[in-house]
Amino acid sequence: MLDQIIATKKEEVRLLEMPAPVAVKRVSLKQALLESTFDLGLIAEIKQASPSKGLLVETLDVKGIARSYQMAGASAISVLTDYPYFKGKKEYIKQVKDAVDLPVLRKDFIIDAKQVEESYRLGADAILLIAGVMEYNQLRELYEQAYELGLECLVEVHDEEEAHTLLQYIKPEIVGVNNRNLKTFQTSINQTELILPSLSKEAVIVSESGIRTKDDLIYLKNLGVHGVLMGETLMKATDRSKAIESLFANERTVR
Repeated sequence: MLDQIIATKKEEVRLLEMPAPVAVKRVSLKQALLESTFDLGLIAEIKQASPSKGLLVETLDVKGIARSYQMAGASAISVLTDYPYFKGKKEYIKQVKDAVDLPVLRKDFIIDAKQVEESYRLGADAILLIAGVMEYNQLRELYEQAYELGLECLVEVHDEEEAHTLLQYIKPEIVGVNNRNLKTFQTSINQTELILPSLSKEAVIVSESGIRTKDDLIYLKNLGVHGVLMGETLMKATDRSKAIESLFANERTVR
């Protein structure tokens, strides 16, 4: 599946027409995670579908979902912009930026400099870069390009080998540990605990995928991670604000 997705992305890049830049106020993802009102920063995700679960919701009120996430205390919003596999759309980024003042992470399979430039023009505050879908030299180039444009990067790793190799090339400010095996699409949040010792102690760490319960959040908080990215659990909830409030109840940090 991953090889198929990357092949699709390469064709998208070949046909990519650069959009006109939108005027937005950039907001720091890193700061938002560190200054969360919860003990764990929450990146709440907007996505309509996924390859592993199919269609999650029939219709998507992007602005309404973004507002409900912000109202419930989310630190940032992740927006899927891949259409073939996740039913995402690039224009969702601007819709979210118009609706809330939280940082917006563009979540897609970014493999080319043109996509980084496009992300900036679309109004994203940060982008996802995935170790394992490109050479590390290329990842470093895209990372440096993003920061030159004023974008932050959430750099995602899936195992200890990727984490070790990554640090030989860059020391990302924000690292995401994906608990999902991108080949089998199975998840285990224990993956975060396995990889954590291999990551830079200075990095802001975000655990991604397979996080469903309050016990999961307590487990991750005790490991020392700074934030979590949650998508499917929130998207399938009848009341997303209440779902966040229930999961993060009694987890608010007094500031």
